[in-house]
Amino acid sequence: MTSCHVVEDPIKKVAIFGGTHGNELTGVFLVKHWLENGAEIQRTGLEVKPFITNPRAVKKCTRYIDCDLNRVFDCEHLGKKMSEDLPYEVRRAQEINHLFGPKGSEDCYDIIFDLHNTTSNMGCTLILEDSRNDFLIQMFHYIKTSLAPLPCYVYLIEHPSLKYATTRSIAKYPVGKEFPPCALEVYKIMEKVDYPRNENGEIAAIIHPNLQDQDWKPLRPGDPVFLTLDGKTVPLGGDCTVHPVFVNEAAYYEKKEAFAKTTLLTLNAKSVRSSLH
Repeated sequence: MTSCHVVEDPIKKVAIFGGTHGNELTGVFLVKHWLENGAEIQRTGLEVKPFITNPRAVKKCTRYIDCDLNRVFDCEHLGKKMSEDLPYEVRRAQEINHLFGPKGSEDCYDIIFDLHNTTSNMGCTLILEDSRNDFLIQMFHYIKTSLAPLPCYVYLIEHPSLKYATTRSIAKYPVGKEFPPCALEVYKIMEKVDYPRNENGEIAAIIHPNLQDQDWKPLRPGDPVFLTLDGKTVPLGGDCTVHPVFVNEAAYYEKKEAFAKTTLLTLNAKSVRSSLH
């Protein structure tokens, strides 16, 4: 007999965010479309709300105005006293938290889809923040299965030394259905890798052509990673094979991230059955 986790409280309120980064246009276009005609995203028993998260950045088609909106949903920023002196994105995060949260409150939204683009060659990617949540693992497994045979990768950003303050959560979960135990293949972050830099802190090498566009592919010790401006190859160190992601992501130059190393592992989830209204 297999144990089954029962979700006592059915999912009732879902939000779909676009424009968290104003120059990532897929989410912007979709949300604007659904704001005009939301019939295709409505589901029986659900309240589904499309929402433009960073309208000023969207208007200027820039990633952000003052700071990265997707990094300020932490208690410190959300707890600051509202003031015009605060960066625009901090004030916007507080507004969003008021509209869709606060997390844990009776009126907060159950799930938020936050739609993004990347300049890296990562294809369809789901970002998972909790490897112990059967409900989330089941949702991600459902999405991957629904998209097959198209590839859909899962990036697990759970790491003790990496703290995220994002508005990320991706899910689709039909109420009243039981899902059997499942296994989900994920790429768990190990560490972020910066570009080689000179004594002035300036980038001194580019992504090696052999690594460019090779997100998710095995990268072995000794494989070329960077190419210096004077033509020297910098190989991968260490003693284990990794899988790079966000390779040469344009938005991450300011974050000093050339790519992130991940390791491939499998998560297992118990069966889940959602309760009916």
